[in-house]
Amino acid sequence: MLSITAKQTFLKLGRSWTCCICNFESRFMRTQETTKDYNLCMKPQVQTEIPGPQTRKLTKEMDKIQNTAVLSLFCNFEKSKLNYLVDADGNILLDCFQQISTLPLGYNHPTILEQAHQSASTIANRPAIGYFPSSDFPALVTNSLLKAAPKGLTQVVTMGCGSCANENAYKSLFFWYMKKQRGEEVPADVHDIAYTSCMKNQAPGSPKLSILSFDGGFHGRTIGTLSTTHSKALHKLDVPAFDWPVAPFPKLKYPLEEYGRENAQEEARCLAMVEDLIEQWKDTRPVAGMVIEPIQAEGGDNHASDDFFRKLRNIATKNKIGFICDEVQTGMAITGRMWAHDYWGLETPPDIVTFAKKMLSGGFYYSDDFRWKHGYRVVNTWMGEPIKLMLLEKVLEVVQSQNLLLQAEITGHYIMNGLRQLEKLFPELLSCIRGRGLFIAATVENGKREKFVTNLLQKGVLIGKCGDHSVRLRPSLLFTPAHADILLEKVEETARDMRS
Repeated sequence: MLSITAKQTFLKLGRSWTCCICNFESRFMRTQETTKDYNLCMKPQVQTEIPGPQTRKLTKEMDKIQNTAVLSLFCNFEKSKLNYLVDADGNILLDCFQQISTLPLGYNHPTILEQAHQSASTIANRPAIGYFPSSDFPALVTNSLLKAAPKGLTQVVTMGCGSCANENAYKSLFFWYMKKQRGEEVPADVHDIAYTSCMKNQAPGSPKLSILSFDGGFHGRTIGTLSTTHSKALHKLDVPAFDWPVAPFPKLKYPLEEYGRENAQEEARCLAMVEDLIEQWKDTRPVAGMVIEPIQAEGGDNHASDDFFRKLRNIATKNKIGFICDEVQTGMAITGRMWAHDYWGLETPPDIVTFAKKMLSGGFYYSDDFRWKHGYRVVNTWMGEPIKLMLLEKVLEVVQSQNLLLQAEITGHYIMNGLRQLEKLFPELLSCIRGRGLFIAATVENGKREKFVTNLLQKGVLIGKCGDHSVRLRPSLLFTPAHADILLEKVEETARDMRS
């Protein structure tokens, strides 16, 4: 049975407690039947220090081949189940990070395994989708990506990862912008100077345009996206970059509801800077569009109000520039909505929405106006993998049948309420609890983040880091208040140990 605090959360959200608790408990029983030796909400089991001897041995072997500086754990994926990750040393961890937020249904979900077993031919023959797709590919896209499409966007293209999604979204934005300038997608005259100049990386064929991005943003590590990434210097050091404008992202105070006036002033300042930058750059390198995350993830889980994003969208519309919403990390239900920008209440949808992570495949949705008609403009050999769309179709079925959007919303409220109670108990350690749905972060004070994350891992709970001082939670959509109780218990134990 879930705790009284969870019940109060349901009631606060105006949901039917009886219906929700029955759904939760029936799913608990079904999940227990499919996980065999795993209790759904078992306590983590730590047998060795982490990393253990087997992980250290494997790391040493791997380091002979490539740099292992960011390597955390070697995993036993065969034994891992749903919200629990088993490492190479047999330690069972409550995984609140889920392969950097990429597993919507956790490890070895039976529905996903069944689909994978049925898709051997697709896996073995990995088609070049842009050139030689399978005969069932249109239906596959319709039953997966288009079922999850953001409101108002009917076009979609698949890619291999989030960086590729953003990289090609930027190209598509530039195609659209230049088509407006010329009145046609490409010059009709094959002798036009644009064709010869672009081969030398010179104008007019390679136009001097820019994309406006924001301090703290992260959009990938490819050359184009890296020019819009501003979350960590080490990502960018020694890499040539485009000279493009960078606007300030609001630095808000938390909890947001307690600092309404101050935060509104900060957002107004940042919006004014966006407009100023568009004006300043119009004669040298005009801004063709802007790109922004609904929550700046790698940069520290930085939030802004829904009103800020509505006004930002209006600025783009007024200036006739494109608006790209990067939902690589926030997409697929983790915020309690299918897309985080659903919270904004936009009159006009984003022109492009990029995705990856929990969507399993990378890619982007785009409006009809952004559709290109000439081949080879946005294409590569594989353009993602059909198996990922087959799995996505099953994920969407589970999300709908088990009402995981509601579960993410409720469990997220439950976790944040618990963390705020711990923040009051340990103000020297935890602050600025923030989040939407299961997309949650906290600031760890006084330079203690590394110790906090390490100590929590030794107790069997795996979380992530972001920004300079923050930790983040990115659990699967199957994470419930019962799992949250385990997480909160271990966080409290870790905080008490660090205080003593």
